[in-house]
Amino acid sequence: MLDITFVSAQERAGNNYKLTLAEAVQFAKNQNKWVQAANIGENAAGEDRKDAYNAALPTINVGTSYQRFSQLTLFSQGLSHSTTIPLPPTQNAAAIGVDASFNIYSGGRQRALQKESTSHFKLAKLNTRDQSGNIALQTANQYLDLVKLNDLQKFILDQLKRAQTRLNNINSLYKNQKVTKSDVLRAEVTLANVELSLQQNENDISIANQKLDVLMDVPDSVRISPVDSAGMPKPESSSLLPLIEAAGVSSYSVQKTAENVEVQRARLRGVQSSNKPNLSFYTAYGLNYPNYLVFPPVNQAYAVGFVGLKAQYSISSLYHNKSKVAAGKLRVKELEVQQEAYSDEVRTDIKSYYIKYAEALSRISVNEHSVQQAEVNYRIVNTKYLNQLSLLTDLLDADNLYQESRFSLVKAQTDALAIYYHILYTSGNL
Repeated sequence: MLDITFVSAQERAGNNYKLTLAEAVQFAKNQNKWVQAANIGENAAGEDRKDAYNAALPTINVGTSYQRFSQLTLFSQGLSHSTTIPLPPTQNAAAIGVDASFNIYSGGRQRALQKESTSHFKLAKLNTRDQSGNIALQTANQYLDLVKLNDLQKFILDQLKRAQTRLNNINSLYKNQKVTKSDVLRAEVTLANVELSLQQNENDISIANQKLDVLMDVPDSVRISPVDSAGMPKPESSSLLPLIEAAGVSSYSVQKTAENVEVQRARLRGVQSSNKPNLSFYTAYGLNYPNYLVFPPVNQAYAVGFVGLKAQYSISSLYHNKSKVAAGKLRVKELEVQQEAYSDEVRTDIKSYYIKYAEALSRISVNEHSVQQAEVNYRIVNTKYLNQLSLLTDLLDADNLYQESRFSLVKAQTDALAIYYHILYTSGNL
């Protein structure tokens, strides 16, 4: 069920919820299934990291055993003569003991594994942030689409009223024989088209709402009513310059590529560690029965332990690892070049978004003026038509122009906000 815990004022009526854009984005970032999966992956990577560090701790084993031997069969003169005696000094044997080992030096292999697991953990965290930002971007776009469709719904309802009023006026003019039947028929067709547009837009709203429900991981029966309008405040383009300048480093894709470089470097250090000696400390202590350390064996238990150092060096690593090390260095270089390429792509993309954002803000100003002109134009042409000073075609064109200019304004406003969220995501700040 929808469990919205925002402290700001959202209203609920049945399954209808009123949410701001910021609330919808934040809720999706917390509840979306893809984000939840990324969080689980991050937790798993954290456990892998702990395991890599725990591997540096001493290895301790405890073991016990018991044997019951059969009779000892002795052969003489080949296998033709045999005798059976009890196994000296006893047919029973048992042992219990503990042993431990601790790696002192392995050429840096353990640190390389720890560094690799740490980088994998950082990658998982970046992936969670990236997935969260991506879902936030999708939610913002879907929310803005819903805003746009809701405003279009209002415009279509207004147009429907105008079309109905226009048809009534034309019928009156037709009864007074001031217009022809063709005007009546055309007005009826226009009204039918507006009604069809209204039905189509209602369906689009339902589809957009369902997509938003999926992103927010709420039941399909929940209907989201946007609180924010297309005319909500938009940041000045100059305020986005710090994001544009830092995007080549702060972008999620660039950060993940940089961490992949660290992973490959850690793997390279692990391969290079095979060319170095290993030194470890080991010890054991145990209780054994019977005593086979003396001759002849004695039917007695004994306890003994030892401590020692073990050094090992693989001479074959000098030629076995040569190509592995060379390949590792090349892969590091490959990832470094990829990091530069990603950084170039991000800078290109975010500069494009910045240009388009400034363009969208300018388009909003132009469209606001166009709406005012189109509204005045429609009133003038409508008055002329009622006074038989213009054609119905002119009136319908003026009506369509007014409708299109209003929708163009809303589209420009929502496009600007969508571009703004693209800039936030591309720069790694969403």
